[in-house]
Amino acid sequence: MLNLREIIVKRKVWQFLAAVFISLAFTACSDPDSESGNGKEISQSKSLVRDYSPAIGPDKAPVTIVEFFDPSCEACRAYYPYVKQIMAAFPGDVRLVLRYVLFHRGSEEAVTILEAARLQNLFVPVLESILDVQPEWHDDPTLQAAWQAAEKAGLDVEKAKSMSENPDIRFTMQQDMVDAKAYELTGTPTFFVNGKRLTKAGPQALYDEVRLAVEATRE
Repeated sequence: MLNLREIIVKRKVWQFLAAVFISLAFTACSDPDSESGNGKEISQSKSLVRDYSPAIGPDKAPVTIVEFFDPSCEACRAYYPYVKQIMAAFPGDVRLVLRYVLFHRGSEEAVTILEAARLQNLFVPVLESILDVQPEWHDDPTLQAAWQAAEKAGLDVEKAKSMSENPDIRFTMQQDMVDAKAYELTGTPTFFVNGKRLTKAGPQALYDEVRLAVEATRE
């Protein structure tokens, strides 16, 4: 039986997905360059990695961790240091790809901060800064602490705030949510290692799967 919080989360997810598909229906009969990522169309085919997906680590690393990630998710924040440690344990062998899942209030704005930071070549420092202060903005609809942390990390906040309706950012969020639905995600973080979904919870399980994947590439 679902508890109240799970019911609220699932309702928000389906409300967002409904908005995505309504938007797509509208786009089909309007100017393709207006509101859908400069003419991009949402793909219904399943894909763990899109060409726009933010990645940390070597592009040619033989092992790819894909994390379906919500910047407002407390568990995602808790996992992040362990993911960094795992990548550091296998330098050059592992890259991290983040896909956005918007399960919480404030997630859309937090993604806007991150995507604006990526355009300013500040993705990692801004990501780490806003995760560091996440408890301060998690329940704040203004995300004031997140914006302040991003600015301290070097983000041009004025430019970033002007991007709230950027069609490329909106497209990224919409496509990621469609992909999350296709993979039947029920929570974050959800990890895939070289395409294999991690079924066990915990940093140790993730480390073990990555280690096995790295060892397989060296055989």
